[in-house]
Amino acid sequence: MTKLGRELAAKGINIISLSIGEPDFNTPEHVKEAAKKALDENYTRYSPVPGYPELRQAIVNKLKRENNLDYDISQIVVSTGAKQSLSNVILTLINPGEEVIIPTPYWVSYSEMVVLAEGKSVFIDTDIESDFKITPEQLEAAITPKSKLFMFSSPCNPTGSVYSKDELAALVKVFEKYPDLYILSDEIYEHINFVDSHESIAQFDSIKDRVIIVNGFSKAFAMTGWRLGYIAANKEIAAANDKMQGQTTSGTCSIAQRAGIVAYEQGLETVLEMKKSFARRRQLVYELLNDIPGVKTNLPDGAFYFFPEISSFFGKKDADGNVIKDSADLALYLLNVGHVATVGGDSFGNNNYIRLSYAASDESLIEALRRIKEALAKLN
Repeated sequence: MTKLGRELAAKGINIISLSIGEPDFNTPEHVKEAAKKALDENYTRYSPVPGYPELRQAIVNKLKRENNLDYDISQIVVSTGAKQSLSNVILTLINPGEEVIIPTPYWVSYSEMVVLAEGKSVFIDTDIESDFKITPEQLEAAITPKSKLFMFSSPCNPTGSVYSKDELAALVKVFEKYPDLYILSDEIYEHINFVDSHESIAQFDSIKDRVIIVNGFSKAFAMTGWRLGYIAANKEIAAANDKMQGQTTSGTCSIAQRAGIVAYEQGLETVLEMKKSFARRRQLVYELLNDIPGVKTNLPDGAFYFFPEISSFFGKKDADGNVIKDSADLALYLLNVGHVATVGGDSFGNNNYIRLSYAASDESLIEALRRIKEALAKLN
């Protein structure tokens, strides 16, 4: 959808993109200055495969300071973005035919990474009524003798759902029964949440050794183009990821790593300012979505997405008589008629929804939702 939107924009059509999952803020100045300093100090050679020791120590310090989690640098592997971190984990853990349990909706690449590892994805369906969160009963029902890994994100892309400590504790009681099942916790949106604090499932000692945290710098510090992510895991898994990465990409960008050290060492002031803007936009978009007949939405607790239910428009026709059959059709219709780029929920495993990013200016959001409302009203 982003590609199609850019093609229309190149033809002179004013497209508002709500399809891209990245902050619309610039990287903080002190982080950019750290990168310039790294260049001046000639950090331009190959870096260690798992990352500079100083960055891994900064990550260890962050996990202790912000999450009260104890790790050492031998348990940290830095990669070229959290996406590579996820891929490394899956490729090192999953053997052909083994099952990976994934709640839906999920980030689009999860299931494709499982395919690359020749594993099998087992989906647990959720909906807007449960704020897109699974129950312990659903989790237990999905576990089989072939289950190897459970993977989820909190805060979630695409729904913005956030699991509370009590909700995680209830899932942990299930995981305790299955000691061979690993848990991959994607926490890349950790700092963009609107609840009291971020809760990591790694805080539970009974399963911590089986939890692999994936995190990074892209969302919190508006560093999407810097490609800097990492895992925190037990030493065996970390060593396997180090080995995998050593035979694929080796160490990630030396300059990005030096900037990452400063990002983690100099606090969260810029992160908190950005979160204030996202909180305001979240309320704005929530009110505008609720004003559109036929659209059903919840108020997400984190990230910068809405995942509204739009199935009431399926079966309706546009002005040319084309039938809207699914979320992909609706997203394409909104692009061509409303000139707003969104993403169909089928990409995330839930066809009755579309994803809207509110990582855009207030003015753009107001205009985009006006266009969406007007375009949907034309369907009959």
